[in-house]
Amino acid sequence: MSEIKPSAQMPRIPSAGGGPGRMPGTMQVEYAEHVGRTLLRIAAYFTRERSTMAAMLGVVVLGTLCGLWAPSLQSTAIDIISGEADGVLGRTVGLMLGAYLLYSASRLVQGLLSARLSQSIVKRMRQELFDKIVSLPLRYLDTHANGDLISRMTNDIENISTTVSQSLPSLCSGVLTVVGTVAVMVWYCWQLALLSLVTVVLTVFATKFLSIKVRASSRRRQELLGRLNSQVEEMIAGCRTVIAYNRQEKAAAEFAGVSDSMTKAGIRTDAVSGIMGPLSNCIGNIGFVIIAAVGGYFSLHGMISVGVISAFIVYAKQFSRPINELAQVYGQLQTAIAGAERVFFVLDEQSEPAGGGALEDSGPPGVSFRNVNFSYTPGRPVLRDFSLEVPAGKKVALVGATGSGKTTVVNLLMRFYEPDSGEIVINEQNIRDMSLASLRREIAIVLQDTVLFAGTIRHNLACGSEHASEEQLQAALDMSRCREFVQRLPQGLDTVLTGAGSNLSQGQRQLLAIARAFAADPQILILDEATANVDTQTERAIQDAMQKIMERRTSIIIAHRLSTIRDADVIVVMDQGRIVEMGSHNELLAARGKYYELYMTQYAGFAT
Repeated sequence: MSEIKPSAQMPRIPSAGGGPGRMPGTMQVEYAEHVGRTLLRIAAYFTRERSTMAAMLGVVVLGTLCGLWAPSLQSTAIDIISGEADGVLGRTVGLMLGAYLLYSASRLVQGLLSARLSQSIVKRMRQELFDKIVSLPLRYLDTHANGDLISRMTNDIENISTTVSQSLPSLCSGVLTVVGTVAVMVWYCWQLALLSLVTVVLTVFATKFLSIKVRASSRRRQELLGRLNSQVEEMIAGCRTVIAYNRQEKAAAEFAGVSDSMTKAGIRTDAVSGIMGPLSNCIGNIGFVIIAAVGGYFSLHGMISVGVISAFIVYAKQFSRPINELAQVYGQLQTAIAGAERVFFVLDEQSEPAGGGALEDSGPPGVSFRNVNFSYTPGRPVLRDFSLEVPAGKKVALVGATGSGKTTVVNLLMRFYEPDSGEIVINEQNIRDMSLASLRREIAIVLQDTVLFAGTIRHNLACGSEHASEEQLQAALDMSRCREFVQRLPQGLDTVLTGAGSNLSQGQRQLLAIARAFAADPQILILDEATANVDTQTERAIQDAMQKIMERRTSIIIAHRLSTIRDADVIVVMDQGRIVEMGSHNELLAARGKYYELYMTQYAGFAT
């Protein structure tokens, strides 16, 4: 092993995975650049629901035809009454009643089919997004706010669901109704039809102008919603720290600032969207006046009958209704497109590499770091030309001040991050050539920040090994000194952990995390301040158990309590990303170097 050159470590607060800490207010929300491309990607989800789509379109067509036929029957009935046409009035009225009933029934079925379609699409999209999130590299998760990702999973996808179930049927039936109505109106009287289309032109121009405002404010509202969720998530997760430092008013003020901005963006979006409907109604009413006046003139001169005027008024209203609906749902469509853009942005992120070979099972593996360079931020190296040999079956401890790069070494070994250069080798196999599943299957890690999952204690222990037997779970409880307090719980191993372990003490959660690592039966064991949250007596008991489990495993221990690593085969002292000392506990004390200073600081009463 060669001594490495000095390197500068970027100032940061390690997260649970040891990556760079998140900084408040730096969340970056990005969107797709092209709406057309986003719409094409959304359309791809509809192609997978062809049968439902075909059934819904069939019902839409049937309802549209009934809606177009009913006013024509009404026109005939009026002409029969006025004597301008021949026919059986009762039969005509019966057909008209049947057409309207069938139209209403088609609208009901249309709503049911659209609800089924929306839920199927959203289910697939939500599953794809969740699968993507769990496959994202840790670097992405460390640099993006949790609340923003949650917002994309919940609010953005819910907006898509609402749009598909409510707006899509209106869009389909509206387009068909407009086309069919125009055709019938032209067939009856092309002059009146042209006058009616003037209102359409005015509506289109008004909608196009307002849509630009809607889209901009909709995007802004979704961005602020992500920031709001992020602040709530951070507040709940760090409530004890907020309260302890009397930051309640500051946190409330920050939340109020974002909330006020979101309120303004929401009011702007809803106000502009709300203008579209009344404006379209106003233009439509002007169209009715024009039809009544000009139609009356044509009727007096024998160009059309009174029944045609009546039908034209119905058609004009029927024509303006889908236009108004399209105008009203346009804001929903823009919100859904903005949400889809945000979802697709995450789906387009590069996942962790899935390919690679398997780690060869040849007994306890040796680990080698060879000339590794790494930085979380370009230009601010954390490790530079770092080389370290971890012999097979030995215990190597990493010590040093906070920020010296200890956790980064573990992050690179687990492939949470990839080194900028150099290589990490296990039994002469470059870990870049291994599949992540194979690599991580042979490594168990216990972090200082304990993470337990909602579910039973048995479920949490089985996370380390899905195929662990009852005997293995019991042995893990014994070795981690968990059996006593687990037996005192109401259902023992089947006790449900509320709030991810909030019904246990911090020390008990730490012990369960250690038991989970034991149950995994790994070839490589990583302990990152694994006993930081337990009392001294329990720590000594765990140390005895650790000696047994580490006898036949390659172990890497990160510790600030130097008492926990005195019996390590090799102690590596790190400072600012470089190795400054290496040796056994007694050798390093005798050298009176950096390790001696750390040891005396802890046990000789020196100021810390």
